[in-house]
Amino acid sequence: MTVETLLPPADTEPLAEAARLAADGMGLLARDEPAAARATLRRALALGDPSPSTVLNLALAEDRLGGHARADGLMRRVAADCPDWDEPALRLAGSLRSQGAAAEAETWYRRTLELNARRTEALAALGGLLLNRGEAREARDLLLRCCGIEPERAEAWDALGLALAATGEPSAGLSAMVEAQRLAPGAIDYALHGVDAAIAAGEQEAEQARLELCCLTMPLNPVCHTALGVLRERRGDRSGAIDALETAAALAPDAALPILLLGGTLARANRLAEAERTLARATALDPANPGPRNDRAAVLMRMHRHAEARALLANLLAEHGDDPAVICNLANATVCLGYQDEAVALARRAAALAPDSNLPRRVLCNTLPYLDGISGAALSSATRDCAARLPRMTMPPFANGRDPARALTVGLLSGTLRTHPVGWLTIAGFETLDPEQFSLICLAGNHSPADPITRRFHAVARDWIDTGSLDDVSLARHARELGIDILIDLGGYGDGARMSACAHRLAPVQIKWVGMQNHSTGLAEMDWMLTDRWETPPDLAHLYSERLLSLPDGYVCYSPPAYAPDTAPSPALANGYVTFGCFNNLAKITPRVIAVWSEILHRVPDARLILKTHQFSDGATANRVRAAFAHHGIAPGRIGLRGASPHRAFLAEYNDIDIVLDPFPYSGGLTTCEALWMGVPTITMPGESFAARHSLSHMSNAGLPDWVAMDAAAYIAMAVARAGNIAEMAAARTGLRARVKASPLCDAARFGRNLGDALRFAWRDWCGRDLA
Repeated sequence: MTVETLLPPADTEPLAEAARLAADGMGLLARDEPAAARATLRRALALGDPSPSTVLNLALAEDRLGGHARADGLMRRVAADCPDWDEPALRLAGSLRSQGAAAEAETWYRRTLELNARRTEALAALGGLLLNRGEAREARDLLLRCCGIEPERAEAWDALGLALAATGEPSAGLSAMVEAQRLAPGAIDYALHGVDAAIAAGEQEAEQARLELCCLTMPLNPVCHTALGVLRERRGDRSGAIDALETAAALAPDAALPILLLGGTLARANRLAEAERTLARATALDPANPGPRNDRAAVLMRMHRHAEARALLANLLAEHGDDPAVICNLANATVCLGYQDEAVALARRAAALAPDSNLPRRVLCNTLPYLDGISGAALSSATRDCAARLPRMTMPPFANGRDPARALTVGLLSGTLRTHPVGWLTIAGFETLDPEQFSLICLAGNHSPADPITRRFHAVARDWIDTGSLDDVSLARHARELGIDILIDLGGYGDGARMSACAHRLAPVQIKWVGMQNHSTGLAEMDWMLTDRWETPPDLAHLYSERLLSLPDGYVCYSPPAYAPDTAPSPALANGYVTFGCFNNLAKITPRVIAVWSEILHRVPDARLILKTHQFSDGATANRVRAAFAHHGIAPGRIGLRGASPHRAFLAEYNDIDIVLDPFPYSGGLTTCEALWMGVPTITMPGESFAARHSLSHMSNAGLPDWVAMDAAAYIAMAVARAGNIAEMAAARTGLRARVKASPLCDAARFGRNLGDALRFAWRDWCGRDLA
């Protein structure tokens, strides 16, 4: 847009030429040729054009070319020379706004409106600035005036919708956004704002019907399909969302946003291979945007392609500079590759860059437990710091009846109610809870209805609530509406977990159990930690912000898969040498662990070591770990590294090893239970943290406390001694599955009674609290 001449040039030849050049310059500017416009307008001024509009158009050309300081000076000069003209004030405000100088831009927009109260550009822009800094009421009033004066200005209707939503009028806001969409049917932002407003107004069903009609009447408009897809997912219809977003992506194959949204939805639906390909396509369409690459790296990690993810994220940081979210993802990828020190340093770096953000602290809580030498006190400090930064909404008092003996509603909050360690270690306990005393509501995200463990949870649940469309406050309110008495969190600070919702309190009693249960949550609102005497003996109770709800046996009940293969005799009988093994995640294998295992191999010179984890499917990662053992003098032929395999094949490979060597400080959990079921005991060395004591609990609960070593020297000595008596080891292996099956570790009925007693104890405690 150019500025028309105010003063006609004098009727002289040089001024006539100047006027012609000024007109040419304005034409060039209108055709978006700022460099040519600037040269032409400078010549017009040099020939003596006296018009302020020429100076102002030169300022606009300078501004478009990045000469903001020169443009600023010229605009201020015209504003001073023409104090009653609103145009220079408006243009100066726009330039300042584009440079991020919001406060000064606001001043000049107000100056524009003093000169011309009906200048809609100023009304719309000032309304947007005020909205951004939280002055929604004044913004609303300005935008209402703007829409009244110029009802065809789509961006003003959209901003008005945002302002109305921010002032507690979401229904009116939605109406304004619908008008914006009518005026600009190709503006995807307006349509997505409408989705947010519809949800805030409780008008999701009506908005979905409107968008579905829009898709019918404008079937080739990708915006309608994109918004419909987003709304369907927000309403819990992920399959329908994918259908709509795939249509949008097909209609706009060169538009990055619908494809990016499709990739995210596919990832949340656990269709990871499709999600990865889709996000790669979004990256190719918008290579300057780091978001798609960061999202793709997150999907690669979920596909256990950590080395690829780490390389992608490192390149992203090199190209775009530090970004706390990218650094957090890099920390997660890095710890999964066994670089524990580096991962913790990355999490701390992200926290320093974003001191008010909770995300880096959550990542720190999830990387610290793997760090060699980490103390329980240091972990407790990190979790308390993380929890303290979670927002809290003031909620009304709970209306749950304080009857200590009544039947209770128990909520299970998790993103992993499926074939996952959380499922294997909890489902049997829930299946054996007394249904007359406890009814279950699953508050679940990221689940797969066809998954066999998910089906078992569905079978025992009274209700199943998909939490994917609920923010933390909405989730807390909905849980209260459902009358949940006891909330059991099964996610911790893990990926997709909702500890942040627990800060708002979903139920009168909140309990942490399994699911990133690596230590205390640090959350004041988390009342209890479900545990046992091995995980949290009295001398470690001070490390927990929760009260300890200790079960009489172990704190989990292992539910072995029906497809588990039969156990085999000790392979040492056929091999003539002992094979040690560890099937834990590479994140748990620290340099010190490798050093200790190498010492065991030196002391048992004919022994072998098999390590199996999905990370070893990457050749470079496997070679690095072989080199780490070689550094300690262990020949590569003594180390077998195996990558990912289906679960039944994974279990069958325990028939290739005689003794499991537990990693430290983060011990095995489900892997220890699986090894026991396959007849293989674990040598473990517990530490202070919850994560450091999983195997201690499982081995003791299975009746094998004599496989626990209290320090590294005892750990090495035990491994050497056990390996030195093949006959005794082989005899112990025989019948171990039957022994484990009969133990409290797998006694579901016994565990269900213990769990019910613990839940009832926690409920009675709440009922007896002082109501004041």
